[in-house]
Amino acid sequence: MSAWKKTGQNFAYSVLDPLIKFLIKVGVTPNMITSFGLVLNILATVILIYGAEKGIRDNHIYVFWAGFIILLAGLMDMVDGRMARIGNLASDYGALFDSVLDRYSELIMFLGICYYLVENDYFLSSLFAFLAMVGSIMVSYTRARAEGLGVNASVGLMQRPERIITIGTAAGLCGIISSFLGGDYKIDVDWLPFPLFETITFFTFPIFIVAILANHTAIKRLLYAKNEMENGK
Repeated sequence: MSAWKKTGQNFAYSVLDPLIKFLIKVGVTPNMITSFGLVLNILATVILIYGAEKGIRDNHIYVFWAGFIILLAGLMDMVDGRMARIGNLASDYGALFDSVLDRYSELIMFLGICYYLVENDYFLSSLFAFLAMVGSIMVSYTRARAEGLGVNASVGLMQRPERIITIGTAAGLCGIISSFLGGDYKIDVDWLPFPLFETITFFTFPIFIVAILANHTAIKRLLYAKNEMENGK
């Protein structure tokens, strides 16, 4: 873990620990927090689908609120693990439950993003959102499969916290910038069949980055595991 990430994590824990200890005291369990995170991601997806169906294409307020809720759901992913450690509530089933619901949460989140982009005719961006979803799942699967074969393949940049922070922050910034810059702002280039840049790009370009780096991380983990297995023989 990098120094800046460790510092940020320690700061977050210093803020969250009093709340976590209170929740443990009143009987809240890590599995409850994990389930709440799933509910929040479902809510974010509902907001995006509603915005796609009922909202105006150039009004990105639904993107903003979805981003805010995605970040809040990501916070739950930090809280449940910390709660399990502080309260000595960790268990094998709890770890499995957390992993399964995290995958559901991420897939549901990408469902909302893809739906919103397709419905608003951002077709190319929706393809990158799909690729980001594939990469995200493969990052987790490659690690889990490697660990099942005795290799710790926790390498690469775009792990789940980075993906959630990137997408949630991008969505929130898109909504904020849209209110100042205008939702219909765009820069056209004659030889391109689509705008070079527009307001929604504040949301979609980070998704493009996630798509590239998540798949790169999955492939890097695959090659790392291959090297570890071959050297171990």
